[in-house]
Amino acid sequence: MTDRTATGGSAGATLSPRRSGRLMRAATYASVVIAFVLIAIKLFALVLTGSVALLSSLVDSILDAVASIANLFAVRHALTPPDAEHRFGHGKAESLAALGQAALISGSAVFLMWEGVSRLVRPEPVEAGSVGIAVMVASMALTAGLVLFQRFVVRKTGSVAIAADSLHYRSDFLMNAAVIAALALSFYAGFGIADPLFAIAIALYILYSAYEILRTALDQLMDRELPDDQRERIRKIATAHDEVRNVHDLRTRASGTQTFIQLHLELDGAMSLYRAHVIADTVEAEINQAFPGAEVIIHQDPAGVEDDLSELAKS
Repeated sequence: MTDRTATGGSAGATLSPRRSGRLMRAATYASVVIAFVLIAIKLFALVLTGSVALLSSLVDSILDAVASIANLFAVRHALTPPDAEHRFGHGKAESLAALGQAALISGSAVFLMWEGVSRLVRPEPVEAGSVGIAVMVASMALTAGLVLFQRFVVRKTGSVAIAADSLHYRSDFLMNAAVIAALALSFYAGFGIADPLFAIAIALYILYSAYEILRTALDQLMDRELPDDQRERIRKIATAHDEVRNVHDLRTRASGTQTFIQLHLELDGAMSLYRAHVIADTVEAEINQAFPGAEVIIHQDPAGVEDDLSELAKS
């Protein structure tokens, strides 16, 4: 298995499910509010400047708002406790929302490329560049605050949906910087072609962001194993117990903020069932301390039984 760390995922969670849920809800509300503020101020600047680079930023913010609203409902559903028909919870709603976000982002990138090429063919002057730059600086400040909060939430909860939403706003931050450069070059330096060129470059970056979101969401939907370093950490925790001989059949996956861990402990075959049960409970508690909220299932095997079965299969 390659050691690939996803953009998000419950493997990174460091809080209890309840505290994670509160943080995730706060992050979704914050992103929706910021998205609508950005739309309002960018629309005002677009009317004054007519910049296609600023249009690209406005379109991205509109799609961010749509994605953030969808994310809000997806996170609320993902945090719904398991029920009789969904015994493993509703965490994959986050990944489904992330797929929708990737589709929206890709659509916006195609639109921006089209607009950029059109302006290359039919250039139009940028007006009121100083107003546009001031608006974009304000947008960057708002976006930076939101991204910092989202990164904190992802670090504490491991939410793939919040991680995907944060990618939107990180691309928006870079986009705002690119728009400022485009406005300055077009309005002050008279380099009119900078505006559509920056729009096309921004579109390419958005496509890359969409790919990152898609990859992370598919990892969870396809039950990809946790990163190798985290699997090794689980092995070390289990084998740290003096009476555990070895570990095999370790299986892991993530669904939203929920981590699922299954493994077999190899113990002394002469050990009592009660003692084996106590050891398994102790190892489970240690793993839960390292992976808060994880669902851990442990099976006990007599040490060497796997080798004996392999020999029987060969004979």
